[in-house]
Amino acid sequence: MTSKLEQLKQFTTVVADTGDLDAIARLQPVDATTNPSLLLKAAALPRYADLLGQAVSAGQGDLGRACDHFAVAVGQEILKVIPGRISTEVDARLSFDTDATLRRAERLIGLYEKAGIGRERVLIKIASTWEGIRAAEQLEKAGVQTNLTLLFTFAQAQACADAGIFLISPFVGRIYDWYKKAEGRDFAGSEDPGVQSVKRIYDYYKANAYDTVVMGASFRNVGQIEALAGCDRLTISPELLQKLAEDDGQLSRQLAPGANGEPRQSLNESAFRWALNEDAMATEKLAEGIRLFARDQEKLEALLAAKA
Repeated sequence: MTSKLEQLKQFTTVVADTGDLDAIARLQPVDATTNPSLLLKAAALPRYADLLGQAVSAGQGDLGRACDHFAVAVGQEILKVIPGRISTEVDARLSFDTDATLRRAERLIGLYEKAGIGRERVLIKIASTWEGIRAAEQLEKAGVQTNLTLLFTFAQAQACADAGIFLISPFVGRIYDWYKKAEGRDFAGSEDPGVQSVKRIYDYYKANAYDTVVMGASFRNVGQIEALAGCDRLTISPELLQKLAEDDGQLSRQLAPGANGEPRQSLNESAFRWALNEDAMATEKLAEGIRLFARDQEKLEALLAAKA
């Protein structure tokens, strides 16, 4: 029997949620994703020490620019060991500024292209705020494909699909965390609120022939991954990828096109904001996620400043 990881790869594109090159090379995902938290971890690895120094020099005193240079440098290294794409994230502190998000995204793509890497190998990650979705919509029209992250509720998924977004990353584990704390009990399999959220989005997209790719993210255990086998893509930490690689049990496909999905519904800005406001979990987790990424961005800037 082949491992559960190999079985999963038969009907889901597996993505590594890490900046650890050794783990990526060992587990052989198709794509990889990074974010400020993962870049901060990568910055502590000895193999990236020279890249940190180069980023400081390239930033020319601008810490935001230095962070972008470091993110792209890490992305370049990852692209050497994967056949697919790297997701690189825009500064979370710009999550409510459409124009600033656009400018930062264009800078990231420009740095990749200057390094000889075509935009077809890069996804720009942006938080799924109303302003972020609008920026991503413009980028998609300009030929820059995006990955909308920090996605916790159906309204965000609806808005992303209508904006023509290439890929969304609904956060399974953080939804699970919120409900586990709120209700004081654990969840498993199809009862997991995070799993249910992704399945609802997946069925809605397939039923309404949206091209937007669904990539489940932020997993807490292999059970969540197994319950979403068949999702377009899943981005998984090296620790959970390793557990799947070491398990020779049977893995069955759980998601597939053809299931019943809700009718298409488009949201304007006020409807989007109201739906988000009505979902306490999504409101809290979106705000928390942006804050956490912003703090790690600031820590990365401080690390770069110390090397200046």
